[in-house]
Amino acid sequence: MPSRKNRDNPKYLRIDRCRSKSADAPHIAHVQVESWRTTYAGIVPDSFLAAMDKQGRAESWEPQLADPAMLIFVAEDNSGIFGFIGGGPIRDAVDDYDAELYAIYLLKDHQQQGAGRALTITLAASLRAQGFKSMAVWALEENPAVNFYKRLGAVPVVTRSIHIGGKDLPDLALGWTSLSSLL
Repeated sequence: MPSRKNRDNPKYLRIDRCRSKSADAPHIAHVQVESWRTTYAGIVPDSFLAAMDKQGRAESWEPQLADPAMLIFVAEDNSGIFGFIGGGPIRDAVDDYDAELYAIYLLKDHQQQGAGRALTITLAASLRAQGFKSMAVWALEENPAVNFYKRLGAVPVVTRSIHIGGKDLPDLALGWTSLSSLL
């Protein structure tokens, strides 16, 4: 297990804004599907997780990758892309938050090593450079990442219900009132 020092200073990875948009889509889809299957097992119905299709997810990522308003960064090492984060303007109003972390996923064997923190800081810095002041993120209430967001300073804002795979699940918005607090 990496030392705490290594998790806080992840020099082992490269974070790049997606440069070859459509070429990254299959890798992002792979990370998303595999991460959902490991993170949401026991939370989201198994039938939903089993039916997740990497090819379909890759196709759904292509227009998002082409959207200039969406910031997407990938984390990669010598083995390739193992994580990503996406964000941009807030999609559904959450109090006074103006930006949103849309998605962050890492393959299980790359979690808790500093890559998630590095991706979040990179997104926050890019959003701030574009003039955004704050950021919200939606996460299933039972998602272990809720604690990750709280450790980075996010506070719970509001809860709603979301329907996934025939099941209603509590979905929690957390937020950072100042992007500067992440930098």
